Order: sequence, then structure tokens, then C-alpha cells
Amino acid sequence: MNRSLKIYVYSHRSDDPFANILLPVNFEPGGNYASESYFKKVLMISHFITKDPSKADLFFLPFSIARLRHDPRVGIRGIQDFIRNYISNISHEYPYWNRSGGADHFYVACHSVGRSAMEKTIEVKLNAIQVVCSSSYYVSAYVPHKDASLPQIWPRQGDNPDLASYERRTLVFFSGSLNSPVRENLLRVWGNDTEISVHTGHLEKPYTEELLSSKFCLHVKGFEVNTARISDALYYGCVPVIIANHYDLPFADVLNWKSFSVVVATLDIPKLKKILQGISTDEYLVLKNNVINARKHFQWHLPPFDYDAFYMVMHELWLRRSSLRVSG
Repeated sequence: MNRSLKIYVYSHRSDDPFANILLPVNFEPGGNYASESYFKKVLMISHFITKDPSKADLFFLPFSIARLRHDPRVGIRGIQDFIRNYISNISHEYPYWNRSGGADHFYVACHSVGRSAMEKTIEVKLNAIQVVCSSSYYVSAYVPHKDASLPQIWPRQGDNPDLASYERRTLVFFSGSLNSPVRENLLRVWGNDTEISVHTGHLEKPYTEELLSSKFCLHVKGFEVNTARISDALYYGCVPVIIANHYDLPFADVLNWKSFSVVVATLDIPKLKKILQGISTDEYLVLKNNVINARKHFQWHLPPFDYDAFYMVMHELWLRRSSLRVSG
């Protein structure tokens, strides 16, 4: 993959009226949707880019869903029309979309608005590779095996934290808004427990300290199946416990999630303590060590590091590239 995969990006000038949406950001990405901006920023300086479309395995559609959402000329209501017009323009200006029906094209989106962005451009949803954070089997916009799951990652500065000096006295930790029935059920069952620390408001200790002092950290479905809590947990050496049915976990084609996380069905929330207490000390230490090994896959770097989030996404794209090269 590293030697052979080539990607052509539809070019746009810096004076394009929508350059802020189509070109990489000129600042360090941050926040919940940083993965979307980081990928494009890193891709554009990578050796995977080709200026010769005849050598391309894949074609990148460089629009940013997150930036479309915040652009007053477009906004949430105008995203579908923008995408429809964009695909219409490139299909008239270039031959590449038409010859494959978009099957060798892809876009990247982390904002949840992206799951409805293609409703007026069904061929994108059905044919193109959608690399998205909201990768739920339950959502009709997401097509398993064709599309790929993008991890939601808060950017980190500096070296990985030294985890050896922290004692993990709390069995399991969660903090988040009550924006789903799953989270409401979690609070109802475990809100007053002394070993399961569930918070929905202000934390007495900093969030990072809670992660560093807990053996297990919950990733619980909210409005979407995805949150940054998995990457948070991995970064701070806490074993993720995933309670999000129908979540197509990031990089599942490569990573064995059972080796560094625990997946619990939403119906088993009442059994949560029993499940976690049933994990022996030796089994936990294996999970914890694998967490430390896995966290490099859930970090963004500029320029990229081997096996980091960028290279993992590229590998997902390489697995999904068209096996039929169209000539012409």
C-alpha cells in the first residue's frame, strides 16, 4: 500500500469562493471533528498524492462537511444542495466520476450532519467510499464494507503520558451528557454506585485524572454511536468499554478490538459490574498492555507517523480501492 496507492484530488484554487471548504485548513485542527480536517491536511502533503489522474487508484472529494455546516452561505440546510452541485460540476468537467459511477471516489466526514448530506446525491451514498465517524449499521446512509469508520480523535500535543505512576482505583468511569436512552439507562442503573463512576455534570476532578485513575472507561452511545471517548481512553491507558450497538468500530479490518477493549450490549447494562469484575487480573493486564500498543493508531501527526490514524485510514482505503482500473 505505502508504495503503490495513489490518490488524485480534485484541484481548487486559493481564490475559489469556497476555498475554505475545499482546501486544507491553514491552522492546527482541534475539537470533536478534528479528524476530518487532519486527514485532508496530512493527505495533501503525503506521497500518496498524484497529479496524474491516469495513475490514480482513488479520487478524493475534498469538501468539508464540518466547514460547510458553519459557512453562513451554506449551513445545515444547504449542505445537500452544495454536494449535489459539486458532483454535477466535476462530472461535467472531468470524466472520472462518470466512468465509475463514483465507485473509485471517496470523501471524509466526522460531523454527524454528514450522514444526511448525500440525500440529494444518492450515487455518492450508494457508490462512493464514505469515510465517516458516524459509522452505524443502523443508519441507512452507511454501507458496511463499502464505507469505512473514521475514529473521532481530539488532537494531542507533546509526548504520550507516562502511565506507570498512576494507580487505577476506580473500576469504571463515564462522563457525558444525557443525550440518549442508553445513557439515561446507564445513569438510572449505576448512578449511585460506589465502584462505577457515572457523571453527567461538573466533575470534581479534571477529566484526564478520572481517565488516569480508572481501570475501565465507558464509551456509551449518545446522539451518535461515535464519540472521542475511545481515543481518550486509549491515550490515557484506560481499557475502553464500548456500549454502542451497531457501531462499526474504526479499523476493524485490521485491529482485533477484543484484545484491547470490552464490548457490552446495551441490554446488558444491568450486568456491567458483573461483567467487568469477572475479568481476572491477568486478563486485565493483557487488555491494558494492548491498549498501550493500540493507542498509536488513534493519534494524528503532521507529518504522519507510521501506523498512526492517517496511515490506518489509508490502509482502509487501500482495502476498498476498486479492483478494476478503468482506462480512458
